[in-house]
Amino acid sequence: MSTYRPPLADMEFALFDVLGYEKHCSTFGEDPLDREMTMTLLGEFGKLCEEVVAPLNRSGDEEGCTLRDGSVHTPAGFDEAYQQYIAGGWFSLPCDPTYGGQGLPASLGKISAELLSTANMGFALYTSATPGAITTLSTYGTPQQRALYESRLISGEWNSTMCLTEPHCGTDLGMLRTKADPQADGSYRITGTKIFITGGDHELTPNIVHLVLARLPDAPAGTKGISLFIVPKVLCEDEGSLGERNGVSCGAIEKKMGVKASATCVMNFDGAVGHLLGEPNRGLNAMFTFINASRISAALQGVAHAELGYQKSLAYAKERLQMRSLSGPKNPDGPADPIIVHPDVRRMLLTQKAFAEGNRLLNYYLAMQLDIAKEGQDENSRRTAVRRLDLLTPIAKAFATECGVESANLAIQCFGGHGYIREWGVEQNLRDARIATIYEGTTGVQALDLLGRKVLAGHGPVLGELLDEIDAFANTVIAQATDYSSWGKQLTALTNDWRLLTQTIGARAAANAEEVGAASVSYLMFAGYTLLAYLWARSAVAATELSKLENGDSNFINGKLATARFYFDHLLPRIEGYKASIENGAGSMMEMGIEAF
Repeated sequence: MSTYRPPLADMEFALFDVLGYEKHCSTFGEDPLDREMTMTLLGEFGKLCEEVVAPLNRSGDEEGCTLRDGSVHTPAGFDEAYQQYIAGGWFSLPCDPTYGGQGLPASLGKISAELLSTANMGFALYTSATPGAITTLSTYGTPQQRALYESRLISGEWNSTMCLTEPHCGTDLGMLRTKADPQADGSYRITGTKIFITGGDHELTPNIVHLVLARLPDAPAGTKGISLFIVPKVLCEDEGSLGERNGVSCGAIEKKMGVKASATCVMNFDGAVGHLLGEPNRGLNAMFTFINASRISAALQGVAHAELGYQKSLAYAKERLQMRSLSGPKNPDGPADPIIVHPDVRRMLLTQKAFAEGNRLLNYYLAMQLDIAKEGQDENSRRTAVRRLDLLTPIAKAFATECGVESANLAIQCFGGHGYIREWGVEQNLRDARIATIYEGTTGVQALDLLGRKVLAGHGPVLGELLDEIDAFANTVIAQATDYSSWGKQLTALTNDWRLLTQTIGARAAANAEEVGAASVSYLMFAGYTLLAYLWARSAVAATELSKLENGDSNFINGKLATARFYFDHLLPRIEGYKASIENGAGSMMEMGIEAF
């Protein structure tokens, strides 16, 4: 049975050879990250993921979490692994040194999260909310709140959750009912029920800091009347000493399709003591800081599921003997050839590889925008990075996770019947992958955010800047008359199509608002395939440059070039279907009456 191996060579290529990460980091901090230090850090973290966390993946799935005597217990080995994780200071890499962080670029936190997610998604989810909580506290917290909570979250001593969803409302947070009653001492009493709370309760840390959306008594209706509160599991003094259990409890653990090692809880707040974070009735603004951080983390999960499925199915395809190659035996001394010689198996493997590595590039590119948004050299560069993050985050979250599900599904197909049984772990990967397209906003929600809120409602110039960047690269490739000049022409055609499709939808939406919803998912997928084409073309150029070096790894380089060609030949053509769907409009989608369904 194959085990997880951190794809450090692929990560290094993406970061340094394609995206110029060393130059990028040179502008941040007094002692900026270089290539050697970055890969040393990722290598050390990769060892923890491979040797400690990955071996718990299957056992954690089989054992799951249990609720006993009002407390959630994680699978065997998780507590010890978590203690090793925090002992290494891995939470603190990108955090503020004032509160115990190491002050490294924010991007490094996201990049390293890929390793943990691929090794064991169930375990990784216990670490996924804390970075968003830290960012929210650093943005909206008072000095006292930051001193009490932020330092303990950065160290990993305490954990965190995000409590939004309620039984009667999912994405429509304007309907939430959880109440916050003001107290004479300036605190609030929080009462209500939240569902689908990742890591809502567990024994990994002595305290869990819940960030909870609730309504004040005089709050306006809808989303304009939502406030955000800090509600600790255990009440604590200003110096951090723990006291009584707060009025927070886990009512149940959701019985889920996948990520069974992650405690997804129904959380009951029964007059729990809470403290306002940020301004009254502005909680949704504050929570979106958390949500956007979580969406980027979810996008990386798409990479993780594609990578894990690819690693497992590649190892199997090299060993499994089945039939003979149509062009003649490739393993003449054996009873059959390894299935990797068959075109259809190669199609499935290359699809997984192209999605894993292409979306890795997209996510790393996105993570680098976080650095610029936070520490860019001037206000204009910081503002541009923030707007580009706003534009790209819904694309990365939805597209990468959809690709992750497809890749996980193809991994099962590579195994055939063996993939459908539990022994090989690929059926678990598919079950685990399925939630990633749903939480932090479904694909449809991300698509509406992209097209309705971002592109058509004010971010058109940001899209234009991105398309200009792609055009500039495409024109360079064409001008050099390289083997990839045809790709440059394709990219130019795609950016022209992207502009025209945007204009078409905008014009139609002026007469019929349903046109936006009808086109949104196809529009997002069109964007995703275009961006990966851009990034795979950049990869091919980078690989070609590496091939000129005397010490270049020819197999590695040829693998990059072949995968780029496969993407343009066999995956990018899918984009024509999305284009046609957009052009065909909302008519047939909306014409049928509800009764006719």
